[in-house]
Amino acid sequence: MNKTVVITGATSGFGLAAAHRFADAGWNLILTGRREARLTDIVAELSVKCSVLAITLDVCDSDAVRQAFEQLPAPFDHIDVLINNAGLALGTEPASSANLSDWHTMIDTNIKGLTTVTHTLLPALIASGRGSSVINIGSIAANWPYPGGNVYCGTKAFVEQFSLALRCDLAGTGVRVSCLAPGLSESEFTLVRTGGNQQAYDALYKGTEAIQPNDIADTLLWIAQLPAHLNINTLEIMPVSQSWAPFSINRDA
Repeated sequence: MNKTVVITGATSGFGLAAAHRFADAGWNLILTGRREARLTDIVAELSVKCSVLAITLDVCDSDAVRQAFEQLPAPFDHIDVLINNAGLALGTEPASSANLSDWHTMIDTNIKGLTTVTHTLLPALIASGRGSSVINIGSIAANWPYPGGNVYCGTKAFVEQFSLALRCDLAGTGVRVSCLAPGLSESEFTLVRTGGNQQAYDALYKGTEAIQPNDIADTLLWIAQLPAHLNINTLEIMPVSQSWAPFSINRDA
């Protein structure tokens, strides 16, 4: 029987690349996203390779999440892997001038949405037992803060710590928990963060050879297909062009 993976935020970036990579490997796909038209196109493309179930879903809507996964048809009713990919960053302003609504949206999506999906699917993952996995997409921002990161960095620190604590709670169930934390990555993520500012997008990636969505998709499949007795706790990935900067020091004039 083919294994089944749930991928949230599957309409672009890491999620879309992961959908293609897992389809190529013969997995059944449950794909969620807010953009129904994109999901329809993805299903049309990938259904020639594997079984695909698309669910138009905003992970911030707790009731909708629970209803979506209440009664899944075969062969999607046996879930082996959950990839919590849905998430976003909004704005690059310092905290004093940031938009409070943007802060709340990041908290709702990156924390509340992720925990709701996880809580909803844990019974199915535990029932699948040894070798099943929760893979949360974190960020190097969890450990390496930067100006303008404020709440986004905080949400990703939550994702990492939640992943580690969840693994403690799942000890003995056979369910694995991993936090994959990418660094500088080139995707629609940055356009969303900057409100569609193509100039800012181009400037950020100029000459960097940043991480690409396919790089993360390959890593996700590798984690999912590791032998059942192995667990990747946390994994940071940066492009070679990115490294840590010296500490910032403010000097009096």
